[in-house]
Amino acid sequence: MNIFKKLNTIIILLLTSINLSAQVESVWHQKPEIKFSGFIDVFYIYDFNQPQGTSRQPFLFNHNRHNEFNLNLGLVKFALEHTKYRANLAFQAGTYANDNYAAEPGLLKIISEANIGILLSKKINLWLDAGVLPSHLGLESPISMDNYTFTRSLLVESSPYFLTGVKLTFNPTDKWEIAGLIVNGWQRIQRLQGNSLLSFGTQVIYSPTEKIKLNWSTFIGTDDPDTTRRMRYFNNLYGQFQLAERIGLIAGFDIGIQQRTKGSSDYDIWLSPIVIGQYTFNKTWKTAIRAEYYQDETGIIIPTGTINGFQTTGLSLNLDYSPTSYIVCRLEGRWLNSKDDIFETKTTPTNNNFIIGASIAIKLVELLQL
Repeated sequence: MNIFKKLNTIIILLLTSINLSAQVESVWHQKPEIKFSGFIDVFYIYDFNQPQGTSRQPFLFNHNRHNEFNLNLGLVKFALEHTKYRANLAFQAGTYANDNYAAEPGLLKIISEANIGILLSKKINLWLDAGVLPSHLGLESPISMDNYTFTRSLLVESSPYFLTGVKLTFNPTDKWEIAGLIVNGWQRIQRLQGNSLLSFGTQVIYSPTEKIKLNWSTFIGTDDPDTTRRMRYFNNLYGQFQLAERIGLIAGFDIGIQQRTKGSSDYDIWLSPIVIGQYTFNKTWKTAIRAEYYQDETGIIIPTGTINGFQTTGLSLNLDYSPTSYIVCRLEGRWLNSKDDIFETKTTPTNNNFIIGASIAIKLVELLQL
């Protein structure tokens, strides 16, 4: 009788195991969703400094052309989504790609994203993503429609838009997201020639409510070859707040330090505070104002070759018109004032820069059926 009971138990366990395996196999073989998205941002900017040539200023990577109609960013993206895995592949063209990916050789310039992710634990939503990833640093996106303002802030233009490596992300609760990264360097697809040291990063996002998002991101590494290695430590902090139905606010602060020379105990510092406010008139019209400051006296991020380096204050005013949810027409005036004469003109540099710019951007997202 005991033998029959044992056999019965074994059969039940086997059937249960087979059933569970079949369920797991079934989940992995579920068809993923594929989303196709396209984005086009066409712009015109008139720089009242009238710099020589078409490029405006060497420290800008978005909408950096003078008195010329051009494409800032054209993007085509395929996103694969599954409960167990995910992937993103995006190709780009435009002045943003040419300027921001200038250090990357050949066809690497056209890669905006190329990454694959695997779910390691469903319980804590633990994901491992690898490849060319959007940067965890900064409060604005290359997609202008996702930002309060038409042009990018000095803070964002001077920190990475993309990183290449691996990212481990988990959500202990709905309010928290914590990530750790190992990457090839400071905004690089390929590691810098002669640099054998990988870089590291962290990110903590806390969203106590749907109207508040608090972010703290870090970078630890170097952007030098081994022979002149200077360690770089960077912090990016910002909060995004929906103060009322029509009022949004972003406040951020970046601060970084870098060794003056290899093995030195002396460090140079750069920092940038920023505040951006947005007011929504109705479904069609919005406006935004931005106040910013960027200080890099020794030229770690923005070299100038002047006595006081890059110490610049900025103000901008934005007006947006959206006839539909996927099209935005934008107009912006922006003024920058620096301690030294660093802004290019037809003749000699000056300490002031004023521009008026406009853009039309469209973004479409379509779900493709397998």
